[in-house]
Amino acid sequence: MANTLLTIDMITKESLRLAHEKAVFIGTINRQFDKSWSSEGQTGNTLRIRYPSEYSRRQGSAVMNVQDSVQTSTSLVVATQDGVDMRFNSQELAQDLDSFSRLHLEPAIASLVSGIDSDVLQGCTKAVYKYASNLAPEPYTKNTLLTSVSSLTAAGNARTRVNQGLAPKGDRYIQMDSGTMAGLVTGVAGYFNPSNAISKQYREGLVARTAMADYYENERVWSMSTISSVTLSSAKLNGYVSTLGQTSLNVTSLTQIGGVAIGQPFTIASVFDVHPETKQQYTNLKQFVVTAVTDASTYTISPAIYASGTRQNVSIVASAQSTSSNAITFLGTTSLTIPQSLMYHKDAFTFATAALPIMADAAKCSVRTFDGLSLRCWQASDIRNDEFLTRIDILYGYKVIRPEWACRIVGAGA
Repeated sequence: MANTLLTIDMITKESLRLAHEKAVFIGTINRQFDKSWSSEGQTGNTLRIRYPSEYSRRQGSAVMNVQDSVQTSTSLVVATQDGVDMRFNSQELAQDLDSFSRLHLEPAIASLVSGIDSDVLQGCTKAVYKYASNLAPEPYTKNTLLTSVSSLTAAGNARTRVNQGLAPKGDRYIQMDSGTMAGLVTGVAGYFNPSNAISKQYREGLVARTAMADYYENERVWSMSTISSVTLSSAKLNGYVSTLGQTSLNVTSLTQIGGVAIGQPFTIASVFDVHPETKQQYTNLKQFVVTAVTDASTYTISPAIYASGTRQNVSIVASAQSTSSNAITFLGTTSLTIPQSLMYHKDAFTFATAALPIMADAAKCSVRTFDGLSLRCWQASDIRNDEFLTRIDILYGYKVIRPEWACRIVGAGA
């Protein structure tokens, strides 16, 4: 007996299942804001996300030191619409669901999700300012030769950085390209546990768990190219930080526009990291990242620098308080492309999809949402060619919410 033609609902559900399975990175990050558009009456394409207020402790006094509540927030814009378009004839639609999925939907959804996963992973990585390698926490000098990631030392150093940001201990993940993963597994194979012991739900790329994180193999990991003018220069600050929350720096000795790329991490001499709550100085320098380039010497950076107050995030040693020429050290080796593996807590980033509308004249259109992913599948017939034209769409946005809960793992490429 001939199969009944596959319905639009069947195709939508199967597309959503495949998308969920193949979302290697976005499947591991926060997606709790997705329901806001429907359940809370969200309008427009922008969602405001509030950060917790910060306060300082009163010590040794019975007299109150009342502090104003300063509420800060960021915006998540859901305005990127991607999709994949196909055509099927009646015979193809009469196949059983397994065959139809294997021959048509799976390669289509793989292409769609792979592109989105790559864009989100690379965009998030570029915004992460913390980094760690196999080397000790502070050996980074100009043009430091990075060794390959062949032991758990790099993951341990990254774990230290994430812990210093007070990230919760659970729900941590690592994304690595296959070259880095191969070197790591060869060196520490005995430490890895079977993946079926740590996850009841299958997801592509899951390899194992150790060092308090699930390890995923992902070829979409961003690789950073280092320009020789950055690593070999004697870059210094041109005028020190003058305001709380400063996000731009002027740098001397760099003359090549584009010599510093967006996503390039660096440290500033004598500027140390601090505990987010006690404000006690850590032993390691504060790490920053370039987020925008104005010209050859002016850069926008993250995080903003606060040397005092309730939002203090750096400690400047006394001898350098008035120095306006602190040395800047950019991460990397001359003209080397460095894979940027990423350790993170799931709430460091968020990914949101919104349900697309069903058009009034759409006879065959379905919208389905599952576990933070929403897809719309829409078909219209072409009677001349006996075909169904099919489009699958997703409307999404992503945001780096807590970059302090993530850390790059860097080393020489395989």
